[in-house]
Amino acid sequence: MSARARRSGTTAAAVVVALVIWAVADPVLGHRLRMTDGGDTLTVGAAAVTVASLLASLAAWALLAALERFTPGRARAVWTGVAVAVLAVSFLPLAGDGMDAGTRVALALMHLAVAAVLIPGLAGGSRAGRPAREGPHS
Repeated sequence: MSARARRSGTTAAAVVVALVIWAVADPVLGHRLRMTDGGDTLTVGAAAVTVASLLASLAAWALLAALERFTPGRARAVWTGVAVAVLAVSFLPLAGDGMDAGTRVALALMHLAVAAVLIPGLAGGSRAGRPAREGPHS
């Protein structure tokens, strides 16, 4: 399988896993995911979950591709460190006011699940720093 196909599959899987968590929390359990900011209330729906997880996945893929191009020997290590740091920072808004515990837990699970798919899925097959394969079909 090509790296592009594997990374495309990883991106799709990250979106699906976020949507599954949303579907369990919202339609199945009946807990509407809502956040308030001042007087405005934002309901987190399937479209928002899809867009957010897709954008995060594509940004992660783009960063890894750039690192593989410009720092091939250290791309995977640098990317993994950045990915873990971004995951940690993504929890900061969940610590604030404006959402109930159920919404906080569902969003935290989405962040963890997307990271659990993306980090090994994108970096796991990286060829950065590996010697090229020798042979008639390389």
